Amino acid sequence: MKGVLTAYTGKLIATAASITGKKFGLLVASSLIATTGIVSATLTSSNGVDPLAAAAVAALMEEQPAAVPVSAPAPAAPEESFSSPTASEPAPTVEATPSEPLPESVPAAAPESLPSSAPEAPAPPPPSEPELPEAGPIKHVFLISLASPGYAAALDPATSQMPYLSGTLRQQGVLLSNYSLLDAAALPNGLAAISGQAPSEASKSNCLDYEKCLFPVETLTLADQFGPARFTWHAYLEDMADPDGKPANCVHPEPDASEAPAPSGYSATANPFVYFHSLLDLGDCATNDVPLTELPKDLKKADKTANFSYIAPNQCNAGFRGQCPEGTADGPAAADAWLEKTTKEILASPAYKKDGLLIVSFGALDPAAQEAAAAEGADPLKVGAVLASPLLTANGTDAAVYNPYSLLRSTDELFGLEPLGEADGKKVHSFATAFVATETTAGD
Repeated sequence: MKGVLTAYTGKLIATAASITGKKFGLLVASSLIATTGIVSATLTSSNGVDPLAAAAVAALMEEQPAAVPVSAPAPAAPEESFSSPTASEPAPTVEATPSEPLPESVPAAAPESLPSSAPEAPAPPPPSEPELPEAGPIKHVFLISLASPGYAAALDPATSQMPYLSGTLRQQGVLLSNYSLLDAAALPNGLAAISGQAPSEASKSNCLDYEKCLFPVETLTLADQFGPARFTWHAYLEDMADPDGKPANCVHPEPDASEAPAPSGYSATANPFVYFHSLLDLGDCATNDVPLTELPKDLKKADKTANFSYIAPNQCNAGFRGQCPEGTADGPAAADAWLEKTTKEILASPAYKKDGLLIVSFGALDPAAQEAAAAEGADPLKVGAVLASPLLTANGTDAAVYNPYSLLRSTDELFGLEPLGEADGKKVHSFATAFVATETTAGD
């Protein structure tokens, strides 16, 4: 939980630093709501209030924007703690007794001096800024998510229905021959790839009830990690639009509603970022989750290209059979044509040429592929993936076992971040070490 508070506090600071005016006021309101969820989750445990958690919460609350100050009444003058005789009251006399002689004089008692204020302690030095994570040799990652027609139909040159992927792109990069999905549905694989969350019964059914798949504010994602670390991210979704059909950001069903995506169009199940309150409540999703039409513009300059780009086509171009308009390419053929056009733009970009990594993965399984795999006795979830980068040796093969958790772990490690959720498991492999080795041999 300490890591959650640290990441979330940094995220609040980073977000607040970039905005002013009315938008800042909206941030204050939403961040207080989000913070309430974190505070509640932090302080509630079977052992009562954890001192470390309480301290972390206090630090978090100090980072919140201060409330509007209310003028306090002036303090009343302090009452004197002792009284002195007045002019109308005679001074007391000392009477002698027969057995005691009268003293020559009685010295007046010296009034006690008022306590002086203690010297002010020197102000503590300002806290040093936390050391920011550093990216390795890879500083721009492009992750494309498609629907798999099956391993053989996608990546086996002898039987592939995706010639650009299995031929041209495969020869330029490295084949992950043992990459497998966690489930056939799109949503559980997408959630795992950006947050390390395990599949649930709701996500396996692509979450017919949107609200049941929303994660609480303390569940962080790769996007939440990037903000405090001063890295940037964007999600690019093809055909994402509002109810009027106009391009719009961060589109998702309303609470208590289910999605009914139009054939060949956008589906929120291909957009895992819209299922996290940590991104919805502070506006990260509304800012960085954008239509695919924004990608070409962002690719023109390296400093305008996000450090992490998540790219998903519509249902037709993802490769789902039966989702394309009649008379057009369908299934893997449609996905391969879209992939060729999109990856050529990425491979030609300054960011990719300098320090980029392209990951072509399958985030779902086309239902027809399940039937074909069952008939052949093959594992339908084994779908493969391809990596391409100027820092990788072309036409290579990596036979290690990978899955969507590996995508998250590898990306986190490439940027010096700690893996989230199940991605931190001991059996989860990372391909980030391939680039560490490249950096060591290449030098500067």
